Amino acid sequence: MQENIILQKDNTANPAPLGLCGFGLTTVLLNIHNAGFYPIDSTIMSMGIMYGGLAQVLVGLMEWKKNNTFGTTAFTSYGLFWISLVAVWLLPKAGLTEAPAPFSLGCYLGMWGIFSTFLFICTLKLNRALQVVFFTVVLLFFGLSLSNFFESHTIHVISGYIGIFCGFSAIYTGLAQVVNEIYKREIMPLGSKK
Repeated sequence: MQENIILQKDNTANPAPLGLCGFGLTTVLLNIHNAGFYPIDSTIMSMGIMYGGLAQVLVGLMEWKKNNTFGTTAFTSYGLFWISLVAVWLLPKAGLTEAPAPFSLGCYLGMWGIFSTFLFICTLKLNRALQVVFFTVVLLFFGLSLSNFFESHTIHVISGYIGIFCGFSAIYTGLAQVVNEIYKREIMPLGSKK
């Protein structure tokens, strides 16, 4: 008995630009705060829940559908990072738990630094733009972790500037993918691997 196999072409859009922009815009806003320009407020928290959080989780699910393990792991994880970070801020305000001590916050951010290091290693097989995004996110997490361990305002501010650069590099990478797809040629370089 002969089986008929039907192969269906994947005609779905590339979800990565949405995830990169969600990560990037939210990262820039938070790190403008970390650099000392304004306090944490509802603009950062709302972006953290919606665009940095929910949008990236959805992108991770779309990457799963496209059979992209790296994209699924990265976008879903960072989306949940943003949601968990907002929970770290809001749960104590709601009286549900104590505010984190600097040491525990340093551990939290350090674990994300370790996780990001492994994703950065994966980007060495991808394009240069993603390498910049993930390298700077590693620096950002470890910088913020150290700023908590040592309770150093200076390291915190320096990390904020690294985070601003990281966020803009993610925005560039996401928008470059959109522009290059629309124009069907590389207008915004990504440093693609040959």
